[in-house]
Amino acid sequence: MRLVIISGRSGSGKSSALQLLEDVGFNCIDNLPASLLPELVNRVNEQPLENTRLALGIDARNLWQDVQQAPRVINTLRESGVQCDVIYLDARSPVLVQRFSETRRKHPLSDNRTHLLEALNREKELLAPVAAMADLVIDTSSLSLHQLRDLVKNRVVGHETPGMAILFQSFGFKHGVPVDADLVFDLRCLPNPYWVAELRQKTGRDPEVIEYLRNHPETAEMQRDITQFLQRWLPAYQRSNRSYTCVSIGCTGGRHRSVYMVEQLARVFSGEFDNVQIRHREQQL
Repeated sequence: MRLVIISGRSGSGKSSALQLLEDVGFNCIDNLPASLLPELVNRVNEQPLENTRLALGIDARNLWQDVQQAPRVINTLRESGVQCDVIYLDARSPVLVQRFSETRRKHPLSDNRTHLLEALNREKELLAPVAAMADLVIDTSSLSLHQLRDLVKNRVVGHETPGMAILFQSFGFKHGVPVDADLVFDLRCLPNPYWVAELRQKTGRDPEVIEYLRNHPETAEMQRDITQFLQRWLPAYQRSNRSYTCVSIGCTGGRHRSVYMVEQLARVFSGEFDNVQIRHREQQL
């Protein structure tokens, strides 16, 4: 049995994630009280079905006490042998406020005395125990609906075999450090192709940018150091029973140096791990 729990603040994309999982064959239930999880799992296990896949939504619409006991319930299921992944979606508060304004939906914790931002902050507090035990955190602030569905499909549905899924992600520091990052490496000390006029509009996948970066010895030195660090410690992450690890590589704008390094690292580690993925956060490549 495969159990995926989707949680996160309202407006972060939980419904879209559940819909995607339903489209690819998961049986989905939204807003299930955590206290009912064991009984549901027992009933599913009583059915003579192989490769059952179940996805559940748990959020602040549950009673406060119920949300608080969710980690204990989930840990008990894992100890009983259930493969259970917890996926937590979130976005920056201003983005969530804008989404609610655009859709004109009411936040489940808001009322005449609680405005939207207060409700979002309260929701974050309520869900903190679930967020703390999440196997995978996805920041949806800069994701479109289609990008979110693709990301969930690649990272969750694509992770159907034993072992750890590794995401190499490029980003720009000027847009913020990704909240889903497990490891962060800073490339801003390397020569920047942005300051070469003919390279400014290109990316780290273009041959001209690749040649420029390879002509600077410090680029290869940085790649070697990061590679050695990851070769030393990623197996330790895997031995600790992690399902997902996100390695985020940042430069100033997330267009040249970080994109180049992500492509190089993914090529190296695709020969060492079965599930290696790439995401360039600041652009569509």
